[in-house]
Amino acid sequence: MMKFTLFYSLLASLCLCAQESAVPAAAITPATAVPTAVALADDGARVTVLGYHELAEKLPETAMRIRTSKFRQQMATIRQLGITVISLDDFIAWKTGTKTIPAKSLLLTFDDGWKSVYTDAFPILREFNYPFTLYLYKNYVDGGGKALTTAMIREMMAAGASLGSHSVSHPYPHTVKKFRTKGPADFAAFMRAEMAGSKQFLESAFSVSVTSYAYPGGYFTEDMPPIGNDVGYRYYFTVQPGKVQRATPNEKLPRYMIFGNHDSVFELSTNFREPLSKGGAHADATIGMPQTTPCPVAPEAGAIINSRLPVISADLSKMPDFDPKTIVMRVAGFGEVPATFAPDTKLLTWQVNRRLRQPSCQVAVHWKDAAGKVTETPLRWSFQIDRDAAYMAGDE
Repeated sequence: MMKFTLFYSLLASLCLCAQESAVPAAAITPATAVPTAVALADDGARVTVLGYHELAEKLPETAMRIRTSKFRQQMATIRQLGITVISLDDFIAWKTGTKTIPAKSLLLTFDDGWKSVYTDAFPILREFNYPFTLYLYKNYVDGGGKALTTAMIREMMAAGASLGSHSVSHPYPHTVKKFRTKGPADFAAFMRAEMAGSKQFLESAFSVSVTSYAYPGGYFTEDMPPIGNDVGYRYYFTVQPGKVQRATPNEKLPRYMIFGNHDSVFELSTNFREPLSKGGAHADATIGMPQTTPCPVAPEAGAIINSRLPVISADLSKMPDFDPKTIVMRVAGFGEVPATFAPDTKLLTWQVNRRLRQPSCQVAVHWKDAAGKVTETPLRWSFQIDRDAAYMAGDE
């Protein structure tokens, strides 16, 4: 699994870049040439699709692995925020126009077939009564070690889990590209074997109809959906972040991949920003997971501000045992910034020097202690920018 870990570490970086810049990762080719089967009018509902991999409480968090306790906190946060978790059947019925869903809805997905989905996630999902979907690739089912078994999958299905396809072998992008260079016939044969083989296996082993496919690694090309449509798929999930609308093309459905070492992704995924109300305030000012910080920060965590050139600061006077020379502040869209630390007040500040363009901004501060050890829990928070109010205030 070392190759998977390295690959998904790169994938995490690509997805975070896409979320901050609103530009799809360069490695992903949108399927723009394939039309949506049915174009329905927007009904105002939005679905955020979350993608998870492995869970563990004691192993280090990585791009692929999230701490079990954090997963539980995220499931509780979804309920606190009033977001409705829907099933894959609900999602498909909504997309086809045969069912309505709440304006803020969420679909839970788990890729690959990690055993920890059964041992760690499943008990929590049953506790919250949340439906979920497993995107399995054939060669990993009953693969031993950390892989799900057929019995585990059937038990979860009996409790309401749905199944989707994730290919036969989970080919890396370089493998797919290699077959593309061999010509259209070889590429089509390769993709048909991967897509049809997985679908046939899942339907035979678990007596279900499988009509959705999660692109392995999020890599897809315009050639893939026609092949998938031919073997019976209708819905295709990417790793490009964003909310799903009813009219979103089924060939490139966005999905937020939740990485264990990047908490801001969950915040973005659960932020359903509504239009301004008559009073000028946002109807939904929530920015995802309720935020608390171990020290005072500005703008405050979760605040909505009307300036795109704020002063960002953190009062570190109550933080024990840190080396001021090692403090680093990072701001989404800017990377590491030249923040100033005042030894007398222990206040870390940075004046934003270029107008913030995104509706939310994430900040992270970390440091080393006197022994040279990097803090295990960096200071992280986010705030929102009311761009309409900023414009009215003359901050263009």
